[in-house]
Amino acid sequence: MNRKTLATLFLATAAAIVPVAAPRAAVAAEPAAGAAAAAAAKKKEGLIAGLGQDKVIVTEKTDAIIKGALKWLASKQNNNGSWSSDGGQEHQVAMTGYTLMAFMSAGHLPDEGEYGKNVTAGMNFLLNCVKPDGFIQAGGGTNMYEHGIATIALAELYGQTRDARLKPKLEAAIRLIVNCQNDQGGWRYPPRVSDADISVTVLQVVALRAAKNSGLDVPARTIERAVSYVRSCYDENSGGFTYQPRNRQPGFARTAAAIYSLQVCGEYDDPRVKRGSEYLARKRGERQWFTYGNFYAAPAQYMIGGKTWEDWYGWVSEAIVKNARKQGDLVTWEPNTMDDNGGQGGRLYCTAVYTAILAMPYHYVPLYQR
Repeated sequence: MNRKTLATLFLATAAAIVPVAAPRAAVAAEPAAGAAAAAAAKKKEGLIAGLGQDKVIVTEKTDAIIKGALKWLASKQNNNGSWSSDGGQEHQVAMTGYTLMAFMSAGHLPDEGEYGKNVTAGMNFLLNCVKPDGFIQAGGGTNMYEHGIATIALAELYGQTRDARLKPKLEAAIRLIVNCQNDQGGWRYPPRVSDADISVTVLQVVALRAAKNSGLDVPARTIERAVSYVRSCYDENSGGFTYQPRNRQPGFARTAAAIYSLQVCGEYDDPRVKRGSEYLARKRGERQWFTYGNFYAAPAQYMIGGKTWEDWYGWVSEAIVKNARKQGDLVTWEPNTMDDNGGQGGRLYCTAVYTAILAMPYHYVPLYQR
C-alpha cells in the first residue's frame, strides 16, 4: 500500500476550538450498562429512540447489528491490545484508534461495560506507542494519519475518564501536532513541517478539538491557521472542497472532512458549510471512498441537525444495515460491497467505521456534539 493510498484511507474526522461559538465541554459518557437500560426504557413500537437529537432513531434491528459488530471487533483484538488490518499486523495505530472510537460510540469505556477490558487493552497499547517526542508509532510505517486518529481516541478517552496516565502522553501528542503545522496552516504525511493536504490536516484539527474538549490547552493561533487552510481548499463553483488549494477537483470525502472541520472549529454558520452539505447530498450515492467519506459526512450532517440529519442517517443506516454480513451472532462488512475502494482498509476498517456511524444517535462521543 503506497503513501498516496494511505493518504486517502486515513482521512478521518475534523476539528478544534476557537474562542467564538466554542462547543460545549465534554461530559462523562454513561456506562454501557446504563446505555442498555436507557435504550430498553425507550423501546416503543419496535424502535429504540436516539437520546435527544431530532427524530433520528436506532431500530431494534440496527441495535442488534451494532452489538454483533462490536462482538466481532472484540474477537479480532491482538494479544498486545491492538487491532490491525486484515491478514497481518499493518496499521496497528490507526486501526486501534478507529476501533476504540466504535466502542466509545456505543458507550463502552475502559473497564466499563461488556467490552471495557477490550477498550482498556487498546488504550494501553496506544499509550505504549507514544514516543518521547509525542509521535504515536508502532513499527516503522506510522504517519500523521495514524497519529491523528490515535490522538483523537486518546483525547476522547481522557475527556471521559480523566485517567491521569493519559494526560502527559496526550499533551505530548498534541504538542507534536502543533509543532508540525506549516506556514499555510496545514499538515502532511511526516511528523515534521512539510507541505499540506486536506486529508492529513483534518485529522490533526479534530485531535486538537478533542484535546481542547478534554481540558488541554490548544493555541488559538494554531486553530485559526488551520481554519484558513481548510477554507483555502474551497471550490466556489461546486460548493465542494479539493485535496489541496486549487490543484484537484472537489470530492465527496474531502468535502465531508472539510465542512466537519469548520463546524467543530465553531464555524457553524460559515456559508461554505451549508454549500458543502448540499454538495454531499448531491453526491451521496457515490461508491468511491464511501466508507471514510461517510465517517466524516455523518457527523457533519449530524451537527447541521433537523431534516438534514434525519434524512442522512435514514439513508446511510439503511445502506449499511442492508449490506451487513451475519455469521451467527457476529456481524461484519465485506470490503467493496458498498465502497469501490473498501478493500484498501479491509473488513476491520469497514466494520469499525460503520459501527461508529450506526451508533451515533446514542450520543456517547462528546466530539460529535455541537
